[in-house]
Amino acid sequence: MSHLKALCLAVMLGYALRAIAQYDPAFNHYWTLQSLYNPAAAGLSEQINVQGAYALQMMGYTHSPATMVVTADLPLWMIGRAHGAGAGFVNDKIGLFEHKKFYIEYAYHQKLWGGRLSAGVRGALLSETFDGTGLDLREPDDPAFPTSEVNGTSFDLEAGLRYDGKDWYAGLAAMHILMPTIELGDTKTNEFQVPRTFYLTGGYNIRLKNPLLKIHTSTIVRTDLSAWRADLTARLAYNGPKGKMYVGAGYSPTISTSLFIGGDFHGIQLGYAYEIFTSGVGALQGTHEVTIGYTTDFNLFKKGKNRHQSVRIL
Repeated sequence: MSHLKALCLAVMLGYALRAIAQYDPAFNHYWTLQSLYNPAAAGLSEQINVQGAYALQMMGYTHSPATMVVTADLPLWMIGRAHGAGAGFVNDKIGLFEHKKFYIEYAYHQKLWGGRLSAGVRGALLSETFDGTGLDLREPDDPAFPTSEVNGTSFDLEAGLRYDGKDWYAGLAAMHILMPTIELGDTKTNEFQVPRTFYLTGGYNIRLKNPLLKIHTSTIVRTDLSAWRADLTARLAYNGPKGKMYVGAGYSPTISTSLFIGGDFHGIQLGYAYEIFTSGVGALQGTHEVTIGYTTDFNLFKKGKNRHQSVRIL
């Protein structure tokens, strides 16, 4: 990481908190944005899945992070139903920095041992922008700090594996495999290398005596082998004839706790989470996160009109 990025984040945002979260944004609704963290999840269901999320982090702080993501994936019928494809966009604004990521992905699904084994690969374009006009420097002629807006881009590769059983799933993904170095501006004075990051995900559905209720548990662990973050989540879900709702809580050791509420409203999935940081940030300076999703059948070989479907099982 360049001196420029380290200094700016340390001064404006509390760099220690962000370092734990790694280069990629950490969404509390990671269990909704499954294909974002593992390309092997693309096209798992037989519906088009479009998911969006927006998070305002550390409310009340100047230049607090704001992150938006949109993902879409669908099944493909090529020589049988065994393929999936997807695309996504991430915009992560942190102080004077803005990180953007565009990607397309492909996944292959194979029935195995009573479940399904999936493998996915993704090509991504990373774009970095730094707005140097917002700097207030003691030495305005310091060549290490740009005084205008500078940009840089780089290509990246990511891949993942996943296995889905009857009531559980587990996955492993490697992000930023190429560890690209992004140069900001034409002078190549400032540059930083994106760290390779690994994601371990999993979930299990607990069936209750009431068939309309389930407890969904899930976890995600991410590390660049120098820092790490883990999230544990449990949600009580109601799936009844008149609607679908859930409430839940999450915990990230040494970082935060989260509360969730959401449901399916006329074919649109809505969710909200509030994250309370436990390491030196007040309860009122947490993160507000909103998600919205839409799913519908996309089997061109079925007769009849497409039907709205519920969110994924996990």
